[in-house]
Amino acid sequence: MEKQDKLSMHTSNLADNNFAALAAMFPNAVTETVDENGEVIRAIDAEVLAQEINTRVVTGKEERYQFTWPDKKKSVLLANAPIAATLRPSREESVDFDNTENLYIEGDNLDVLKLLRETYLNRVKLIYIDPPYNTGGDFLYPDNFDDSTLDFLYRDGQFDEQRNRLTTNFASEGRFHTNWLNMLYPRLRVSRDLLTDDGVIFISIDDNEVHNLWKICDDVFGGANFINIITVKTKIGGVSGSSEGKSLKDATEFILVYAKNKSELLLNPVYIRTPLFDRITSYLTEGKSWKYTSVMTKLDGKVLIKEDSTRGMKFWGYKVLETKSVAAYAKELGISEEDVYNQYADRIFQTTNAQSSVRQTVMKETRNVDYPMFGCEYTPIKGKNEGQKIEILYKGEQRRMMMFLSDAVEKIDGIYYYMDKITSLWDDIEYNNLTKEGDTEFPNGKKPIKMLQRMINLATDKDSIVLDFFSGSASTAHAVMQSNIEDNGIRRFILVQIPEKTDNDEFPTICEIGKERIRRAGTKIKEEVGLTAQNLDTGFRVLKLDSSNMKEVYYTPEDYLQMGFNLEGFMDNIKPDRSDEDLLFQVMLDLGIPLSAKIEQDGKIFKVNENYLIACFDRVDTSMITKIAQKQPYYAIFRDSSFVNDSALVNVEQIFNTYSLSTIRRVL
Repeated sequence: MEKQDKLSMHTSNLADNNFAALAAMFPNAVTETVDENGEVIRAIDAEVLAQEINTRVVTGKEERYQFTWPDKKKSVLLANAPIAATLRPSREESVDFDNTENLYIEGDNLDVLKLLRETYLNRVKLIYIDPPYNTGGDFLYPDNFDDSTLDFLYRDGQFDEQRNRLTTNFASEGRFHTNWLNMLYPRLRVSRDLLTDDGVIFISIDDNEVHNLWKICDDVFGGANFINIITVKTKIGGVSGSSEGKSLKDATEFILVYAKNKSELLLNPVYIRTPLFDRITSYLTEGKSWKYTSVMTKLDGKVLIKEDSTRGMKFWGYKVLETKSVAAYAKELGISEEDVYNQYADRIFQTTNAQSSVRQTVMKETRNVDYPMFGCEYTPIKGKNEGQKIEILYKGEQRRMMMFLSDAVEKIDGIYYYMDKITSLWDDIEYNNLTKEGDTEFPNGKKPIKMLQRMINLATDKDSIVLDFFSGSASTAHAVMQSNIEDNGIRRFILVQIPEKTDNDEFPTICEIGKERIRRAGTKIKEEVGLTAQNLDTGFRVLKLDSSNMKEVYYTPEDYLQMGFNLEGFMDNIKPDRSDEDLLFQVMLDLGIPLSAKIEQDGKIFKVNENYLIACFDRVDTSMITKIAQKQPYYAIFRDSSFVNDSALVNVEQIFNTYSLSTIRRVL
């Protein structure tokens, strides 16, 4: 009888269920403590949990395993605190505004991430960021955590209230770690909410903060969701440290990889391609063993041994098997060994005794049969051959699995390339001449398109959303467009960048560099590939972070009443410098409608995603309200001061009850 999972024969452990639920919602609250027997056990940090559901900083200390720093609690509060802000569209700086599904957003990325949180909750498949490295100098995004050294030491517990020193040694460099951690931590917390359940984040970092980044990622995403730390070989840099001989030359950077939920994650197979015979030559030159040295010249006499319909498997035997070495076969045919490899990759093989459930089944079902070759025909339920009927061959008495060279190579333009599955060491990416990529210069350095495409290929589907909220020169947008043209994908990008000033008169901010790079990269891709790029989305909507479109009275009318104001003087509660399209985008944010949604304008009426949302911020009368109601939108939005008279305002309910009872009506 086939082995089955055992029945538990007891009720579920509610504590386990509750713990799992809390761990999923608040991974940073999962910790360890010691029980009465001195054993380390799992626990929920009540102080951290209280901080998550509180609106004020919670104090108190307990002895437990944890990673903390001055103002960490304030960072938690900062991540959770609401903001009154909006994103204002800039059509003149956009490319193909009406049709594109890509976004370029200017502004502090923490506020932007908060604005995106509801709309893009659980919708982003891949996040890549290259945050500012903490090299001891200043960096943007201070978040009001600027410290003098003395203030830092006081908060860190190294001085008492009378400023008497409490520790034996200063740790003054910690203030640099503190500021950097307080910058990055709340942004990671908010960004986690945007990831899909099978989403993944890649974070570039150097050796200054890799240890701290690892810890805060464990805190934010949960240590169980750590995937890998990738080591990237870069060009040889200058000497780290204050002088020659203090340290080794830096030749690497790192990429930390975390999943939103590791149990849901399935990375795509990605390979490094090397011309086949170059690979063979390099193996021989380096004294390595090249395994694919035999050719199967004949396989015949196929006999059915057994058919297992319950498992959808057939087991075959082959009476005739003939093989030769590649060298002997080349001599027999009068061609070179390279020609044999290029012409007969589907017959060249190696064998392996690697254990697998299928091999064990083959050994069991054919144990009393003697053939030189056996085959198992079945349909895999996962992997690259999922859903396809295949046959795996097993050689001889040991049932060694046949591995054919054709499965390890790919033919491109008549040339075979050997495919090495990538590892956590990326030493094949060119870092030289990066200034030429994208045809724009960037003072803080770029990341190679090839590296970014590798992440995209690993972690996305063809229709995924890719987010980069430290977008710099917009390399991520370039990589998304390049990947789309190579595999006919429709991925969309969201880029966020603070408009940091540059010394470039042509491009006075980093945002201007990024936007121009996307324009040039999109144009170049379309020129190079011609008609095949006709459906490629190389456009982007530019949105800019700003204060809310609404006057303060909109949020706290009771405060103005208490101060004796007549609210009729504030009937128009929208700031005078804001356009109808500004209002529309804030409404979209408020209702969770994607900022890339299709927008059509019919006079003063805006239609979003056809009739999903209809908004009119101009003067409306009964006739206009009726026209909108007859379209039966999901949402109908009006401006409070738009109704031409009391009659129009009173009739809204009656009109929608007549033509579209289910429409949700809102007034600004």
